Amino acid sequence: MKKLLKILAVFIGLVFLVGIISYFIFNEKLPIGENPKEGDELAQKMLVALNKPAWDSTNVLSWTFKGLHSYVWDKKNNLVAVKWDDKEVLLNLGDWPKGKAFDKGVEITDKQLDVLRGKAYAYFCNDSYWLIAPFKVFDEGVSRSIVNTEDNKKALLVSYSSGGVTPGDSYLWFLDDQNIPESFKMWVKIIPIGGVKATWENWTKSETGVMVAKNHKLGPMNVDCSAIKMGLNLESIGLKSDYFKAIL
Repeated sequence: MKKLLKILAVFIGLVFLVGIISYFIFNEKLPIGENPKEGDELAQKMLVALNKPAWDSTNVLSWTFKGLHSYVWDKKNNLVAVKWDDKEVLLNLGDWPKGKAFDKGVEITDKQLDVLRGKAYAYFCNDSYWLIAPFKVFDEGVSRSIVNTEDNKKALLVSYSSGGVTPGDSYLWFLDDQNIPESFKMWVKIIPIGGVKATWENWTKSETGVMVAKNHKLGPMNVDCSAIKMGLNLESIGLKSDYFKAIL
């Protein structure tokens, strides 16, 4: 038993040491953005390239995140359904925390309800960001500025002082010559190392004309959004009009 504990202690020590070394090697300080006016202009160019008006007129959408979490979002009425494993949670985002939760089709009414609603909301905030982040650059509490890169290009620094579940996060967007995002670097609370890069690729036009990136690479990990559908109403994405009747 003592030998096993000694091996475990050595292993934990090595993991900790690798973590410390990785932090000092890979951690980047958050750059200081300048010229907010130019930042606004670059953000607007990005939104034009991705067809922001089409996003504004898209009322409903559905997608699957990493093959793990599935969503139906009635954007117009501020309702969302989140499914994972045997769980399904229906949330009224406009009257939070109103919502219902089901496990294998059986409604949950005990204290587990709040746990599932909180988990579903956190999933939604994170997973939807990987699909629609570019359209959130002018949300309330968001600032935009310019960072000049080493190759003499301009990157868009977007910082969130509010919103979601982790306010205070910042993202440095790198755009191509058509002002379409290629990648961003992140300074976020859930990742201890600053400046971690994720790609935005496989841009595709949705049924409503919105440009969306289906694939992201985050180090060795793929962060993919699949089965994306967008429409003007629930019927247009293959669902019944009373899909959310349980929480209305």
